[in-house]
Amino acid sequence: MMSPSIRTPPAERRQVAALPWRRCAEGIEILLVTSRETRRWVTPKGGRIAGRTDAQSAALEALEEAGVEGVITEAPIGSFRYLKVLKRRAPRWCVVALYALEVRVEHPVWHEQAERERAWMTVEQAAACVSEPDLAGIIRAWHP
Repeated sequence: MMSPSIRTPPAERRQVAALPWRRCAEGIEILLVTSRETRRWVTPKGGRIAGRTDAQSAALEALEEAGVEGVITEAPIGSFRYLKVLKRRAPRWCVVALYALEVRVEHPVWHEQAERERAWMTVEQAAACVSEPDLAGIIRAWHP
């Protein structure tokens, strides 16, 4: 008699993200972007890129998704988990290493401009806008 096949869930996917920030007269501001499918406010994030450090990969995501460049930390400021929901595949948990990116250049035109909105927010507004409690906690606790 054959034993029934046991399906194990896929391993968590590792991703990297940037937390774009700047100083202004009122204090620190955080830049968030909308996700393409759900239109939730998120940090620019994506997969790790072969041949680049995780920090470099996060900086590239910030350029593509938010149109910003700057100085990124070499070490993550924290990590969080979220459930990535895709239209044609099963949801999958992702673990994201978050890197702070001090924005020096904000491009008026960028690669994913037609697919996303971007907005500068206070630290508290940004923490309130993201859906992931762990990410909100990192945003609230982080200080440059």
